[in-house]
Amino acid sequence: MKTLLIVDDEKPTRDALRMALEDSFDCYVAADLKQATQVLKSEEIDLLLTDLRLGADSGMEVLDAALALPYPPVSLMMTAYGSVDTAVEAMRRGAWHFVTKPLNLDEVELLLKRAVRSRTLEKENVKLVAENETLKESKAKASHGLERLIGRSTQMASLAAKIEQIAPTRATVLIEGESGTGKEVVAHTLHDLSGRPGEKFVAVNCAALSSQLLESELFGHEKGSFTGASQRRVGRFEQAHGGTLFLDEIGEIDAQTQVKLLRALSERTIERVGSNSPIKVDVRVIAATNRRLAEMVEEGTFREDLYFRLNVLGIQMPPLRDRREDVVLLANSFLGEFAKENGRPEKPLSDAAMTCLLNYEWPGNVRELRTAIEHAVVMSNQDILDIQHLPDFVTGGGHRFDSPSGKNTLAPKEEFNLHDLEKRAIQGALRATDGNRTKAAELLGISRRTLQRKLRDVPNIAQQSS
Repeated sequence: MKTLLIVDDEKPTRDALRMALEDSFDCYVAADLKQATQVLKSEEIDLLLTDLRLGADSGMEVLDAALALPYPPVSLMMTAYGSVDTAVEAMRRGAWHFVTKPLNLDEVELLLKRAVRSRTLEKENVKLVAENETLKESKAKASHGLERLIGRSTQMASLAAKIEQIAPTRATVLIEGESGTGKEVVAHTLHDLSGRPGEKFVAVNCAALSSQLLESELFGHEKGSFTGASQRRVGRFEQAHGGTLFLDEIGEIDAQTQVKLLRALSERTIERVGSNSPIKVDVRVIAATNRRLAEMVEEGTFREDLYFRLNVLGIQMPPLRDRREDVVLLANSFLGEFAKENGRPEKPLSDAAMTCLLNYEWPGNVRELRTAIEHAVVMSNQDILDIQHLPDFVTGGGHRFDSPSGKNTLAPKEEFNLHDLEKRAIQGALRATDGNRTKAAELLGISRRTLQRKLRDVPNIAQQSS
């Protein structure tokens, strides 16, 4: 249903128009320029019906505010003081049509529906032109999308092939892997290679919000549905309509939100908080987590039916320690990126520094490698980046994995105990940020709430990192 903003300083007129039109349109009302501007900025308005005289304000100013938006609504001007000059001025300011009072409500509704059809035809024409250009550039876009995935290892080749296969489908994807392995990069790549690359990519960090705020963020809310809900809000599902919704840290959502998300995935409909009216949504959902959802299902902390809905197509992200041959490629890519970003000349890594990078375990994966390279680029005052320019958490925590043949191999199995790796990663992050838990959580790619929980589970981690 298209959204309509009615602007009139007379309450009886506003109410009459809303009652007459609310069966055909999702109606908002405003009494003056200030209220109209607030609605235009906070909601996606398709149609605007404004009076010319609004007390101390002018409907022309409302037209100006609407026209300044990235996607202006189709605007109609109404007035009891019609004249040719006024009509011409309204059209020059962006009005689609001009209506004189007293209003014929049937005529107004017909005009609004004609305006919708006119705008739809315009959009379809633009879409056809864009699709033609997209067809010409599809190969280039596909290549660009996969360029995000840096690596020549067997694991990365397999990942790229899987992404190319599943990206064009509409099926839901679950990306699992440790923090810092590049789950969001893969989500963006899937979107770029999908059949909807020109549509929106909307991301939500599920761990960053309380359960009530997350529900409102995902599904939207109606005015007055809870304390502080001063106006209607469109949720992320509606914002992503026609495109991709990326749900990061999906393992952190509470039981109530799991139920509503399950319905959204199974029925392709959502309901705003405080409303019983279903809204159809066309959204491709990609979820990601650094937790093991299958184990959470067994523990009873994650719904089994939701897990199966999310895991239609699954992607496992390989940790960096399992593809050490990609460390050199990644490091060199980050060198150029951060040299340019920080206004520094691009310098090579010394053999000793590169060996140190190859021998480090990388519990924080690619994100941790990015941090290490940026640190080295900023700290180096020589013509080459050497060991002393790398951060302490790399040079002090790295291990050599040299086989008798002199090639790098994996450490003994006991050195890759998942609990110990996680513990060392947290200790290293806390050391690197001087104990700042918010920054440490960002470095690890987890929420501060998740870090607090892990510190409670192993109380002596923080003390050991100091």
